[in-house]
Amino acid sequence: MTGAPPPSQAPRPASRPASRPTVIALWAHPRAVSTAFLRMMVERGDVTVVHEPLVLLTDHGEVSVPDPDGGTATLRDAGELLAHLARLGARRPVFFKDTLEYHHQHLFDHPERIADFEHTFIVRHPARTIASHHAIKPELACREIGYEHQYALFELAWKITGRRPVVITAEQLLADPARVVAAYCDRVGLPFLPEALNWRPGERSEWRQNRRWHLDAIASAGFRAPEKEYPATVYNDARLRGYYEYHLPYYERLVEHAL
Repeated sequence: MTGAPPPSQAPRPASRPASRPTVIALWAHPRAVSTAFLRMMVERGDVTVVHEPLVLLTDHGEVSVPDPDGGTATLRDAGELLAHLARLGARRPVFFKDTLEYHHQHLFDHPERIADFEHTFIVRHPARTIASHHAIKPELACREIGYEHQYALFELAWKITGRRPVVITAEQLLADPARVVAAYCDRVGLPFLPEALNWRPGERSEWRQNRRWHLDAIASAGFRAPEKEYPATVYNDARLRGYYEYHLPYYERLVEHAL
């Protein structure tokens, strides 16, 4: 393993286009509070919300997503999925979030399919996320931590859109949800709805296939971090420490751009 990411070749930010993209993507590494952010988007009620379509497609070979006619569509191909999201966005704004334990090579092979999306990112300090990730999946591999994949996609999104993607941190979101969500909404062209910052705890059907990853979100009623201690951490486990040292430079580059 080497801890140094490749040098950034991202272009300078360009001015925003007159019309806002109709598909907003939130790209996260696992354990970044991204499911709570999606739950907030559901609470808004004014956007079509899609949960982890690429991860579900990778894990299960197919994914069910909302259809423009109000039903659902079952898709089995990444290109078909991205085209479907774009069609959904022609009706009303679409928000989807996905996690980057996988590289999702299709995005890099066909960047034109996501060039009109609004790309946003959420990051959390790797010491906390690695311990949380390991507690759910003790056999996890270094690549699954996700920051390397996330940084590569950040650079791709900046290159193909000509705009620096929005980045938020989980720590700031948990400390001051109203400020961070208001700033996020301003950047992506959505009205800020403070009433959406709280919701009723409970299951959601789209979380069932990968339910073990979403127990904190199921129990949540807002942006509050559960108080947990983990037996294995980057401070007492040599393997996790190696993962941390590998991914920390990618995290540091991403967080430089945080709102």
